[in-house]
Amino acid sequence: MAMEEFLVAIHQGKLSDALSVVQAKPLQYFSNTPLNVAMVGEPGSGKSSFVNSMLGKRPGEPGAAETGIQTTTTKAKEYPLPMLQQVILWDLPGREESYSARADQVDLSRFDFFIIVGYQRFRTVHAELVHEIQAMGKRFYFVRAKTDLDLEASRRRQPSGYDDTKVLQRIKEDCVTCLLSESVIDPQVFLVSNWDPQTLDFPLLLQKLQSDLLWLKRQAFISSLPSLSAPVLENKKAATKDKIWLNALYSGLLGFLPVPGISFAAAMFFFVRFRSLCYRVFGLDDMSLTALARDVGKPVAALQAAMTSRRLMPIILWRLPDLVGAVLMMVEYCWWQRFPFAGCMVSGSSSFFTSYYMLRSCLTAVARDTQNVLSRALEGRERATI
Repeated sequence: MAMEEFLVAIHQGKLSDALSVVQAKPLQYFSNTPLNVAMVGEPGSGKSSFVNSMLGKRPGEPGAAETGIQTTTTKAKEYPLPMLQQVILWDLPGREESYSARADQVDLSRFDFFIIVGYQRFRTVHAELVHEIQAMGKRFYFVRAKTDLDLEASRRRQPSGYDDTKVLQRIKEDCVTCLLSESVIDPQVFLVSNWDPQTLDFPLLLQKLQSDLLWLKRQAFISSLPSLSAPVLENKKAATKDKIWLNALYSGLLGFLPVPGISFAAAMFFFVRFRSLCYRVFGLDDMSLTALARDVGKPVAALQAAMTSRRLMPIILWRLPDLVGAVLMMVEYCWWQRFPFAGCMVSGSSSFFTSYYMLRSCLTAVARDTQNVLSRALEGRERATI
């Protein structure tokens, strides 16, 4: 029901009511929401082995992720997690430190939650992933894989004074310190052994994931709202298109008047009026934005900053052809001393066509701005829910 109520509110141009409908739902309501969890990290860090640990499978078993000494994951693969309803693990290709320059990189915005898998030390690629995930307003766990190998190496280096607890504490503190230096609040770090998953922090990780699950699913549901509203916005856009022709026609007819600059003034009048209509229809007028900003605890200016339709420069560029008609009228009046037939024709026809495409562009921008404003409004909400 929440989705239907949300879409009805979007159709009515009531963005504040749309978000209130969803946020009033109890956590249990989101239990059937799919949660896509991405395993990310550098090649060879043990992501695929960790996926198998999560699945409760050994390498080579049916449905297990492929593992090996060489890089085995070359494209994103999904694995439904049996122990948790509607949770899908995604084993992603390893990310190199120069990965940002590659054309075949996986779009992380597709995923709802992340587990960064690292080995031996915190690397540049981990910092890049942290920044990218936090920029999307999403959450992650950091898993230090192959910790059993670190313990074995420490035991060989210091056989006499070796202490498992101190080594594990030092490894975890190092990971936490590195994450805190990247502005991560309350970093969640887990030390695991891919070969013996029931040891170290693996059981704690599963408990943490289970306790966070409904919050994460709620966040995933909220994150999907802007894209889910697209069909409704397209219908509203189609219904508003009928008014474009009439406004463009009025603008063109006034442009035929033998007054230099009249086409610009008329076009701007009809544009501002049409844009105001679109803002009211889509719920982006000042009153609606003020109500939305109050509900989400953000300044109105922050929501308006997400709106490309408010920018002045594209409007000015659209009206440059009006100068041609105005100048031609002035030439006919002052130099040729005759009625500006040519100037009127140029002014009126150019005003009609530029107004038509300008209003179409405005309508498209306002529909897109509705999704942008929803996304901006939800950014704070998503971070505050977990």
